[in-house]
Amino acid sequence: MEKYGQYRDKGSGIAPFFPISPQAVHPLLLPWHLFVFSIRIPFLLFACFVWFAFVQFLTPGTLLRKANLWCIIGIPGIWWIDLQVDGVRRGSLGKAPASSIPSAGSVIAASYTSPIDIIYLATILDPIFTQSYPDTKLVRPLSFTGALLACFTVHTSAHKASDTDLVPLSTLTAHNPSRIICVFPEGTPSNGRSILHPTPSLLSASPRTKIYPVSLRYTPADIVTPIPSTISGLNFIWVLLSSHTHVIRTRIGAPIRNTATAESTTSLLSKLERRNSYQSNYFDTLKENSDAEAESQARNQKGDDGLTEPERSMLDVVADALARLGRVKRVSLGVREKGKFVEAWGRGKGSSRKSRS
Repeated sequence: MEKYGQYRDKGSGIAPFFPISPQAVHPLLLPWHLFVFSIRIPFLLFACFVWFAFVQFLTPGTLLRKANLWCIIGIPGIWWIDLQVDGVRRGSLGKAPASSIPSAGSVIAASYTSPIDIIYLATILDPIFTQSYPDTKLVRPLSFTGALLACFTVHTSAHKASDTDLVPLSTLTAHNPSRIICVFPEGTPSNGRSILHPTPSLLSASPRTKIYPVSLRYTPADIVTPIPSTISGLNFIWVLLSSHTHVIRTRIGAPIRNTATAESTTSLLSKLERRNSYQSNYFDTLKENSDAEAESQARNQKGDDGLTEPERSMLDVVADALARLGRVKRVSLGVREKGKFVEAWGRGKGSSRKSRS
């Protein structure tokens, strides 16, 4: 693994793109796991067939839609046993204020490790899923199927997506006031051992929109899909259906607002008001322009990502919240680094197969 050392975080040494090996199965228990797999696979295929043939076209939030999703998530033995919300005592979730739980018109910024994220969130919240990119603040809305397929791809740029498909979060929430919008700030699945460098998609949210950090963690953690490949997908299905059970632990953080957009808007309006008032003069305007230019240069001197310092701070707040909720660390690696890692991993596997032959 030393040849992939460049894809480890320099500060913590965490490698967020390496697959997690499944738990070792004793040879004597292998027939039992094969039996469990063979029992579950036809039921899961039938539930998925019902979804894709009929249920997915129903209105979001209907009883039959939720029942079918519960079947899909229940057949593999996935159990939701632990839910904690910031500011709410354990066991008193029913008494929690409505503002502490994601609701219609809000955005959830979820951790991203597995297709189970998609199925679980669709079962509980039935949101509109989106795809984030590292080079734009816009997002691309995804269907349930598209969100599942996105777990096995790496989108390193938005140039491959149609411009008509890309929209800001503010527009998406305005056009869908009765739905929750789901954003995966990391932009690509990891192995769950860290939080990747966030994409700028959350910066397109309205300052009035509440953004809820949501962390999903699994026990055991071998159903993550950090590497998009056919072998990874088949291994995921085997581990998912042959294991006895999987546990989901959900953590919901306090709502966050896009203060970066709010600050820039407030600053611009105040400058316009002063500029249009009778108390201002030409020399004051020149001074304000020079001050604004100096402030802009100071804010952007820490990087060439095109983001201002308030924008970086806002993304850091969300990423720090996800890391705290998941009890993991943040890393400096992101979508672009994963794209390079996947290419190197594929070349390495190809060369190893040739050497064996």
